Amino acid sequence: MTKTREKNVYKRFEAPRAEDVLRGDVKGFRRILPFLGPAFIAAVAYIDPGNFATNITAGSEYGYLLLWVIAVSNLMAVLIQSLSAKLGIATGKNLPEVARENFSKKTSIFLWIQAELVIMATDLAEFIGAALGLYLIFGIPMLPAALITAAGSFAILELQRRGYRAFEAGISGMVLIVVAAFAFQTFMAKPDVGGVISGIFTPRFEGVDSILLATGILGATVMPHAIYLHSSLTQSRVIGRTNEEKRKIFHFELIDIVIAMIIAGAINMSMLIVAAAVFFNKGIAVEDLDVAFEGLTQYIGPMAGISFGLGLLIAGLASSSVGTMAGDIVMQGFIRRKIPIYLRRAITMLPPLAIIAFGVNATYALVLSQVILSFGIAFALVPLIIFTSNRRIMGELVNYKITTIVGWIVAAIVISLNLYLLYQMAFGA
Repeated sequence: MTKTREKNVYKRFEAPRAEDVLRGDVKGFRRILPFLGPAFIAAVAYIDPGNFATNITAGSEYGYLLLWVIAVSNLMAVLIQSLSAKLGIATGKNLPEVARENFSKKTSIFLWIQAELVIMATDLAEFIGAALGLYLIFGIPMLPAALITAAGSFAILELQRRGYRAFEAGISGMVLIVVAAFAFQTFMAKPDVGGVISGIFTPRFEGVDSILLATGILGATVMPHAIYLHSSLTQSRVIGRTNEEKRKIFHFELIDIVIAMIIAGAINMSMLIVAAAVFFNKGIAVEDLDVAFEGLTQYIGPMAGISFGLGLLIAGLASSSVGTMAGDIVMQGFIRRKIPIYLRRAITMLPPLAIIAFGVNATYALVLSQVILSFGIAFALVPLIIFTSNRRIMGELVNYKITTIVGWIVAAIVISLNLYLLYQMAFGA
């Protein structure tokens, strides 16, 4: 084979440059390749260990009943993440930066403080989840497992220092491991296909408790730090010089979002489906992840239990690194300050290490973290809709009127349900 032919074959399999795609020089499915990645990093927030607890509980207590809630939550997530990505593409700035420019200094400081608290709560769930995964697979006590998790999270952050492509590839690979783990469990669990289809397409509840659990599923799905993060991932990755280029970039990023959200939704659904197939039919209500691990091992085999623990470990590690990135973004955006990423990682590890050292129940800590997260959703979602509806800020990528209306409806639903969840946790029976 001549050198010219070798070069042509190599270029055929090489990912095209974004600039070539925007000029129209690339055709077919290869056009999407330079734009894949940002949504996969943001999607990690939708499969963090907090989702494990709510989905397993929902499946074990109500079977396939609440699958439709996950489907609806994912549709909401597509809209929310697309607005965040569009803000970065249109302005070249992330959500915290746009907020700092349009709000008072006091408001920006308040938004920064609450965002940091939300990210700490997120990190609590993810760190404990990863440590619990090590404990379940290898029997390592929680505190040593947490220290191993800490070392693993530092290793993943090193990918970020090597550039966005290396980090995106690493995180995407971890997501695929979680997909494989739950695909295996779903296959082994042999769920009722008719029940799955009915659960996805038939919205219904069975009593107040199922409504409360559905609210928990939604609260565990929509993550404030993913809203901040996605605008940063798209703000300078591919820069559009004209309105037409920005529209093309957003079009490709929307495809990235849909693919990533479908994968995240499938993982969440598989958690619920496995719990329904294994535990619901036996009348076993599962609220602790270690109980779920033991049950999967007992009823469908040791490999199912190991794959569950592996999924929890990998999801926790990936989510933890993404949370650290989000923390860096909100500090830089809201108050124009930065600290070394490794120092931030070390600081945010202290609360989960302390909780583990004091022997707090891991699943209880995960649930508590979701309550804290509920407070932060409005402070990310409301400014996002305000800014993306403003032509002065967005230019030609300003929301269509119907998009804004749907956005406010979604915000009202998400915020109302989270307030209801907080009320029930504080005053419910």
